[in-house]
Amino acid sequence: MNENVERYLTHLAAERRLSAHTVENYRRDLESLVALAQGADLQTLDGDRIRHFIARLHGQGLAARSLARRLSAWRGFYRFACKRLGFAANPCTDLRAPKVRRALPAVLSPDACAQLLDRAPEDALEIRDKAMFELFYSSGLRLAELANLDLSALDLAAGEASVTGKGSKTRIVPVGSKAREALTVWLNTRPSMASPEARAVFVSRHGGRLTNRQIALRLDRWAQKAGLDVHVHPHMLRHSFATHVLQSSGDLRAVQDLLGHANISTTQVYTHLDFQHLAKVYDTAHPRAKRK
Repeated sequence: MNENVERYLTHLAAERRLSAHTVENYRRDLESLVALAQGADLQTLDGDRIRHFIARLHGQGLAARSLARRLSAWRGFYRFACKRLGFAANPCTDLRAPKVRRALPAVLSPDACAQLLDRAPEDALEIRDKAMFELFYSSGLRLAELANLDLSALDLAAGEASVTGKGSKTRIVPVGSKAREALTVWLNTRPSMASPEARAVFVSRHGGRLTNRQIALRLDRWAQKAGLDVHVHPHMLRHSFATHVLQSSGDLRAVQDLLGHANISTTQVYTHLDFQHLAKVYDTAHPRAKRK
């Protein structure tokens, strides 16, 4: 790997405090740039060469979303290199990847959420699972935020939790009454699994912190037992939370803050979901919209 690229990756990990997973994604994208350069000094690449690289990857079948991410990683590297490493110019500045069609996230209806969460737990592990899934939907957490949640971050009396999201940014999220009830039952059960020094809210039967994969598998199993005929993944509960709050309140800024989105454009995808819901109501109710 190029020495300058390594310095940039160190900057992402140590100064910007990005997660190891995110830094690894940057590494793969920048390894691609180094490979395409075929030994050429990255300082010598110009816009035409970078455009040629993008066209070449596109011709190899790389999806528009992947191309956009790759170009973004290259642009970020050159921005850093111009500021810190003495590079003369950023050859990616005026380049645009093929337009990505943004897919709408899958969500559960309020009735489906009720069917999922009203199911009674059958044992201690399911008491834990019910608390996890109630908290997912109640607070709109990311999977990693829930997996990394410590006991010290929960304040059930105040009905809130402190979570650390992307970029190591911390925010306070509300914890609804149903989630508080489920968490109270779980916290009374938890000592039978966790050691006294364990910090994680959600632990496995052996007392260790649950992994993202374990949580996803438990949710899929729970949804099947609840009789839902769709694959339910953790982010679907986050999407459902955002959509239902937006439909009820219409307050996009509040939803942005609750989700921990840095840019409101990320949150705006939920306005499209809300419009889809309204369009279905219109098609069903309006006399001139009904099909014969």
